Amino acid sequence: MSRIDCPVLSTRVATAEDAAAHIRPGDAVGISGFTGAGYPKAVPAALAARIEAAHARGEDFRVQLWSGASTAPEVDGVLARAHGLSKRLPYNSDPALRALINDGEVEYVDTHLSHSAQHMWFGFYGPLDVAVVEVAAILPNGLLVPGSSVGNNKTWLDRADKVILEVNRWQPREFEGFHDVYHGTRLPPHRAPIQLTSTMQRIGDPYLRVDPAKVVAVVETDAPDRNSPLKPLDDDSRVMAELLVDFFRHEVRVGRMPTNLLPLQSGVGNVANAVMAGLVDSEFEGLTSYTEVIQDGLLDLLDSGKLVGVSATSFGLSPDGVRRFMADVNGYKGRILLRSEEISNHPEVVRRLGVVAINGMIEADIYGNVNSTHVMGSSIMNGIGGSGDFARNAFLNFFVSPSTAKGGAISSIVPMVSHVDHTEHDVHVIVTEQGLADLRGLSPVARAERVIDHCAHPDYRDALHDYVARARTARPHARHTPHLLDEALGWHQRFLDTGHM
Repeated sequence: MSRIDCPVLSTRVATAEDAAAHIRPGDAVGISGFTGAGYPKAVPAALAARIEAAHARGEDFRVQLWSGASTAPEVDGVLARAHGLSKRLPYNSDPALRALINDGEVEYVDTHLSHSAQHMWFGFYGPLDVAVVEVAAILPNGLLVPGSSVGNNKTWLDRADKVILEVNRWQPREFEGFHDVYHGTRLPPHRAPIQLTSTMQRIGDPYLRVDPAKVVAVVETDAPDRNSPLKPLDDDSRVMAELLVDFFRHEVRVGRMPTNLLPLQSGVGNVANAVMAGLVDSEFEGLTSYTEVIQDGLLDLLDSGKLVGVSATSFGLSPDGVRRFMADVNGYKGRILLRSEEISNHPEVVRRLGVVAINGMIEADIYGNVNSTHVMGSSIMNGIGGSGDFARNAFLNFFVSPSTAKGGAISSIVPMVSHVDHTEHDVHVIVTEQGLADLRGLSPVARAERVIDHCAHPDYRDALHDYVARARTARPHARHTPHLLDEALGWHQRFLDTGHM
């Protein structure tokens, strides 16, 4: 049964191939999708086929691809393998595309997710030629029922010259009412405060809007999201989760947080999911979450009754999590709210609500600077995503990682990070399976002692302490943040030389 009830847009139904023909070489294409949810399922493959055919004729055919965050192999992967991308923003996690970015074939603009929509509105990225957006249904009046993610869809629909809609029957029709899309975007100097003062408050309406005159094609699909299974919880993840939950208890005891904590944000990954699982078995009740992505751990908290509501911009469930959600979709309505990422990640809102942020990292240095994006300083892994939006504006933030990588060959705690995403000024707490370092109110040298003693693996502690001691004596008038620059860089070079890139 068709989900296209609008008389005007029902006349635009087309094949994916005909829809993709509206995308031209050099176009900037805004695409739906966030963490493998809500991305278009048919048009990207048809576009990739057009690109490959053009290349076979000796023609250059590449496009810019703008999204909400990561998508799926059916988008980033297929276009990367077709060598059809010239630029990508603001976030990617596809290995095929990552290789092209690191080889220099594709330009990558790795930006804070809260900035991507506003920079589009400011004109920083230039015009948007085509938007390709997946929705769950089109209503008779032309309003669009969003699907499993919102991301930057509102902005792409507003700003694109041409719009292609994919209407996916796999997305539950019951999604109507799950969303709160804020349409009050204004540009400086006419901006107004975002009047959002509680986690589940609505400030918009449940629908996306589009000018029907811009819609050049509507494609019907019936295909699932990319739902990657979560890794089984390992011992390190459990230990880090226990450390975090116990730290919450401490903050409540000393009066810095209420007994139901503050709204929780957790990045995508095993440790963040383990923290949510740890809270299920804790004494905390009446919890809320103001975050980007809903993983299985948040469903566990909702099902347990410990979590009363979660605001996000997307789902990021495992296959089992999807089955659970689909089996009781109406039971989650009113307890799950999906917003545009310019609101889910908005610094003003994050700071007002007092969000507690938990995000992963690749490495941290002894003074508290965090690298969450680059391997050995030069090769991008995924991107900064929303971690900076939340960390800098959070009431309290945590960065978590195992203390070593590559089977212990690499320390995640180093004298100087090879790339800085979150400066020492923004980082509150660092957590590894070795322990937790609360860095609030500490000077650089005091932070170094705490990070080494609490977070570094025992195999590396002596070397790190020795580094600080020698750096403090090397230059008598440079003891505030003492460094041995050549040696700090050499710390990373050792691991490049051993082939642990």
